[in-house]
Amino acid sequence: MNENESRPSQLYSELNAAWAIAKKDMRIYYLRPNIVVSGLLFPLFMFLAFVAGNTGGPSSMIPGLVAITILFSASTIEPVSIPIERRVKTFDRLISAPVSLHAIVIGESMSGFLYSLGIAIVVLIVGIILFGMSIAILLPLVLGLLLTSFCFATMGTLFAAYPTERPGDIMSMLNVVRFPLVFLSGVFIPLASIPTVGQIVSYFSPLTYGYDLIHAGFTGSSNFNPLLDIVMLCLFIMIFQFAANGLYKKYNA
Repeated sequence: MNENESRPSQLYSELNAAWAIAKKDMRIYYLRPNIVVSGLLFPLFMFLAFVAGNTGGPSSMIPGLVAITILFSASTIEPVSIPIERRVKTFDRLISAPVSLHAIVIGESMSGFLYSLGIAIVVLIVGIILFGMSIAILLPLVLGLLLTSFCFATMGTLFAAYPTERPGDIMSMLNVVRFPLVFLSGVFIPLASIPTVGQIVSYFSPLTYGYDLIHAGFTGSSNFNPLLDIVMLCLFIMIFQFAANGLYKKYNA
């Protein structure tokens, strides 16, 4: 078999390994109490707290609820699962298996991606049925859900590269990043109302572009061109993926 013929076979093998890793996480970790609290209940309570003081009512904030639910749920799976697997030594076996780091990072990210996507779809359906939300443009909404979910799942995998056996160590570091993102990305406070320094920082937040794309899908209006949102989310995904590969290689050499 020549090199050109072996590449599709190798790609299939890598994707198959990534899917096996994702299925393992889905089976073991999706219903763990700390994941349910951090990935679902916490953003819900945060949403309810802000709705209580918002005159627009819950329907006007559904895009924000979808966005922060994706942020917290997508980035929670790996920071919990990988430290636990380090503690029980199953992660060492995974690293030593004949699987590339790229497949491992994609597989771990895929579990968070599917988890957050499922929750986001439930929130979306509830918003439509209970609060009468309508979808103005379907394509930006679909792309926003997919790209934002995978972006933050990859971010969770990146943080989980830190060599610890305690999920709390990674969650503490992750929350230092996640909370500022919520308040500097236009989710609850419009970008125009944020001080200039905050607006500049918001341009470096993937949540800014994810929320903008989701908001465009619901309302038809956005702060940026939806194409820019898509490009920036893809750029963040690539940065997180390459950084995660580098860190896992460094800490598991």
